[in-house]
Amino acid sequence: MTQMKVAAIAAALLLAGCNSAMPPDGSRAVSAARATATPGDLGLQSPGTAEAIETLALPPARPLTPNPAYARFPRYVGTLGDKQIEMKLGAKTDERTGVHGEYRFAGASTVILVAGDRDGDTLEIEESSDGTHITGNWVGKFAADGSVSGERMNADDSNPVPFDLKPVGSGSSAAPAAGTVAPKTPQPAAPSLEPAPPPAPPVPGNALGGTSNVIIGE
Repeated sequence: MTQMKVAAIAAALLLAGCNSAMPPDGSRAVSAARATATPGDLGLQSPGTAEAIETLALPPARPLTPNPAYARFPRYVGTLGDKQIEMKLGAKTDERTGVHGEYRFAGASTVILVAGDRDGDTLEIEESSDGTHITGNWVGKFAADGSVSGERMNADDSNPVPFDLKPVGSGSSAAPAAGTVAPKTPQPAAPSLEPAPPPAPPVPGNALGGTSNVIIGE
């Protein structure tokens, strides 16, 4: 009999707990629990979730137009694979071996940025089509005539494609080697500001037949 009373009391307490009202801060407790839960705890973890979040956090890609500051850089033309390209590549002013510039495919209005190093005859540069992400790597060698050739690869060094570029254009020359100083262009002499000397006085008498010492008589 005593055991039956104890069971009845326990059942009553269980029902009272189930029917009790939710505490006023119950919603806050749930929100806090969700805030501390991981995506997996909420059933949101799925393949590609992390990658999608990272992509949304990155700045949007934007097309790049030619930089006027690179207009004076040495210009190269040639091929990247089977496509014609033009590259402008010059030395950086704040890095001894640094080079930078841009290139574009023939007929394109947008450019792709390049930056890296030239160590002697070796060129190693990276490219970016939006100014934020690295989209390719270039490794090449300069020849004695200033041309440069090598391979362009994807950012993970896959899919190598040969390139061959030659310097062209009026006054263009190859990007200077590391540690070298470009020769100064001779400057024309400044015009004299002194007045011109007076003309020499005429020789007395009249020349005759090309002989200046023959004087016609009085």
